[in-house]
Amino acid sequence: MKLQTGSVDRAGSVPTAHTTRGTVRPEGTSCQAMVAVAWVVSWLGTSAVFDGAASSLPSNQRPERVWFATGFDRPEDFQDPEWQGKLVRGEGRGGGGSLQVYCASSDSPPGSKVITRTLPVDAARGCLVRATAWVQAEEVSERPRPWNGIKFMLAIETPRQRMWPQADMPVGTFAWQRAAFTTRIPSDAKTIQLVLGLESVTGRVWFDDVRLVVAAEPRLAPTNRSDRPFRGHPLARLRGAMVSPDLDPEGLRVLGQEWGANLVRWQLVQQAAPGHRPPLESYESWLEQALRKLDAALPWCERYGLYVVVDLHSPPGGRAIAGHYVASNDRLFSDPQAQAKLISAWQQIAQRYRGSKVIWGFDLVNEPVEEFVEEGCDDWPALAERVARAIQAVDPDRTLIVEPAQWGGPAEFVDWVPLPLSNVVYSVHMYEPHRFTHQGVYDNDPPVRYPGVINGEWWDSTRLAETLRPVREFQQRYRVHIYVGEFSAIRWAPDGSARRYLRDLVELFEAWGWDWTYHAFREWHGWSVEHGEDRVQTEPLTPPTDRQQWLRSWFARNEKPPWWQLPRGSGPEPRDP
Repeated sequence: MKLQTGSVDRAGSVPTAHTTRGTVRPEGTSCQAMVAVAWVVSWLGTSAVFDGAASSLPSNQRPERVWFATGFDRPEDFQDPEWQGKLVRGEGRGGGGSLQVYCASSDSPPGSKVITRTLPVDAARGCLVRATAWVQAEEVSERPRPWNGIKFMLAIETPRQRMWPQADMPVGTFAWQRAAFTTRIPSDAKTIQLVLGLESVTGRVWFDDVRLVVAAEPRLAPTNRSDRPFRGHPLARLRGAMVSPDLDPEGLRVLGQEWGANLVRWQLVQQAAPGHRPPLESYESWLEQALRKLDAALPWCERYGLYVVVDLHSPPGGRAIAGHYVASNDRLFSDPQAQAKLISAWQQIAQRYRGSKVIWGFDLVNEPVEEFVEEGCDDWPALAERVARAIQAVDPDRTLIVEPAQWGGPAEFVDWVPLPLSNVVYSVHMYEPHRFTHQGVYDNDPPVRYPGVINGEWWDSTRLAETLRPVREFQQRYRVHIYVGEFSAIRWAPDGSARRYLRDLVELFEAWGWDWTYHAFREWHGWSVEHGEDRVQTEPLTPPTDRQQWLRSWFARNEKPPWWQLPRGSGPEPRDP
């Protein structure tokens, strides 16, 4: 998760993107009344459906198991003791009943009125759940905070965290409209409550045809595990940096020759104003332009002994976020055409670079975000498998790099399961704690130091190791190789904090045998190790900063790829293709 601005504006996940539907909200922000519900479909009957021919269908064609559903049509629905709160019957959208919730405008400040029901946890652990309902509203007041307002939500509690995935609903007055969200239920979930109503607003709202279905069952772990994890290269370690697609040959020379890096993560990234949704019809032309930049860079990467990760930072169907780039969100999981275009794009890339010795691997999608997985679309594990198989049909020996949803962070490895394929390396992005690594990027909060107390908790190397523990356990459990595609700390973190944070992280990566690319080299100056702690100073410093010296000390340990035979500083100049 990162942001950049300025003339080389590039990729970056941003916290604002995490306030959309189906996300985790900060602690203590709402609606925590709770209780228990009956399961509408018997587990045995549903399992029988999936044990037969249906299991051989593509995931987006398999029947979905109903977890809970109600239309509020029967009188007994309003006498059901499983609900907490007083149920008031309203008129439904099809002439039947609905649940009506009202908060008076005389309340000051506006209060909250929610109806809750506890759901059967065992029936959904590890599953992707799609929640849909029909909602209409009358004079719902403005919400004081983004997560307030009309609540169609699940409240999930685990030993590690509390989560509030919910539908993104408007305010004001509107006729019946579909509300929907998807969320993955953690395998260690303790309690789950369905929440319907109003929070910190006034007005009236109606709910009808509430339906929660299991859109994807937990994936089974592959049984054929190699004693030696697939790494895709013969070197002791890959150490390098993420770079802008506008990095020039001189920059590649400095990184590969002077500094000694042996890897770059090359972004295929589309820039756009926040909120913009580029049409699918223009995706091929944009991709061709992006690949031409890569074509021009590959001979220089070969000359300077740099393996390349091809990172699809902007897949089809995305929406631009606050980092001014088109992210892996929005329609990618709600539009079958976007998913089909993703597969065809990778087939094109695989054919173009088939057999290229310079390319270490293909990073299938940067920081995938399952904002909403629509019926008829694959979730990320299923889509990643389809993309991977399409690539392997063209270039069977190519290393494939996969990050888990959401956003590729360490916590997402808790329930992540390897793909049933060979030649796969798994990638994590590490920016925790975000309050430290991104300080001053979006806010003017007081500076924080590392090690130190951050968000009320002590952060040091032990805490970093604990944060990365799900990734380490995933590595050990499945005997796979880990690549840290991104990690960083903003350069103006006070009193040398950024260098100490980076030092502690890389020592962990090295101890665990992980390859890594620092974010970023000659991209936005905020992440640059060539710039100092003074955020006003936007020119590189001479002599080198302590962070640059630290990074180069690790690169000095690198081996060059076996195909790199050219002595440094000699040989013919590459030609543009």
